[in-house]
Amino acid sequence: MVALASGNPFWFGAGSSIARALSPDEWVALPSPSTFALVAARMGWPLEQTECFGLHAAPMTRLRPALTAGTRMILLLRDGAAVAELGTYLTDQGFAATRLSVFEAAGGPRERRTNALADELDNCAFSHPVCAAVEIRGAGDSLPLASGRPDRWFDNDGQMTKRPVRALTLSALAPVPYSHLWDIGGGSGSIGIEWLLSHPTTSATTIEPHADRADRIRANAQRLGMDRLRVVQGHAPEVLEGLDPPDVVFVGGGLTLGLLSWLEERLSQGTRIVANAVTLESEALLSQVQHRLGGELLRIELAQSAPLGGKRGWKASYPVVQWSVTL
Repeated sequence: MVALASGNPFWFGAGSSIARALSPDEWVALPSPSTFALVAARMGWPLEQTECFGLHAAPMTRLRPALTAGTRMILLLRDGAAVAELGTYLTDQGFAATRLSVFEAAGGPRERRTNALADELDNCAFSHPVCAAVEIRGAGDSLPLASGRPDRWFDNDGQMTKRPVRALTLSALAPVPYSHLWDIGGGSGSIGIEWLLSHPTTSATTIEPHADRADRIRANAQRLGMDRLRVVQGHAPEVLEGLDPPDVVFVGGGLTLGLLSWLEERLSQGTRIVANAVTLESEALLSQVQHRLGGELLRIELAQSAPLGGKRGWKASYPVVQWSVTL
């Protein structure tokens, strides 16, 4: 049996799907230059400095973290209609001045190149297979690389870990490649989303008991290109049974002795737990478990300037106590 696939089948291609179903001695791959290599050669772009995306079955929002002026990317698209969708998406995000070179049938006898700006693609027709070389231009908002992104990036109802505390929390969670997070008490999903933004190989499951917040978490993750976030609606620890085991657990809501005891009894040695407490009761609970299990306690007290009569003063936030431990 022979399967024909364009270019390199192991770069956003069919190769890995086929190989998973067969033993190593049942197949052989004969790759040719990938579409990414062909288009980079047409554009004169260094491929190691160019973002590459396969959007055959993925939403345009996957591009969101990379959208900043000056970024170059090569995109494999689903079909000709997806080119106009791409132009609309970039325009809606504030990057209407982005330059695109659309390639049809790259590397073949009917190869065609069309140059246009993002807001000029509505009336253009393209044929499959199609890809686009994109150089981002415009004044749209760019998603920062550092943990503790501005709160405005996350739709919320007030239940969220605010930016400075979120930055300190991500530092304590310390994501590394291929690590899996349980985010218990998701709120807006900001912790799980920022965990995923740290590296493309990370994974996360958010547990949220309220249906409206669970829907909001999914929407936030989709909008920021982190649709690989899994959202589980329900109460912990009941819904934790059967989930993929975590490398790190964050407890941002629903902190109880029963939950901490469940985590201690069920999780593997080496699992890291980070919990934030705001109330006196939950703070006392963390003090008790830290005395028994060890780990570090950190008290976070923040204040921001605010109007005070005709002048300004410091407005303090509720202090947060953070416990982190490795079982």
